[in-house]
Amino acid sequence: MTTPLANVVIDCADPLALQQFWIEVTGYVPRSREADWASIYPPEGGVAIAFQRVPEAKAGKNRVHVDLVSDDIEADATRIEGLGGRRLWASDDPEDRFIVLGDPEGNEFCVVARASSSPSS
Repeated sequence: MTTPLANVVIDCADPLALQQFWIEVTGYVPRSREADWASIYPPEGGVAIAFQRVPEAKAGKNRVHVDLVSDDIEADATRIEGLGGRRLWASDDPEDRFIVLGDPEGNEFCVVARASSSPSS
């Protein structure tokens, strides 16, 4: 028996604000929208991203992060910075190109080159 993945959940202080940021980043659509829980999903189906209010602030590096695939990681990273994301680090390995960003609450995620098949950060 397999158990399919339903959501990747991001702990945060403001689920509604993060939901809007991630809608603009991914083009996903809202599924639920409550003060303590919000989620988005790809219109064509697939794994949703959910945002759950927690009382504590983020501390340290994420143990799990999202990778977004891009044909132009520099252009997408710059676009995401314009939406409120923050550039944290970029790989200089031509065989594994990716840029690490933080969302408005500091949760890390990567924009990876489409041709990249190796793990990032």
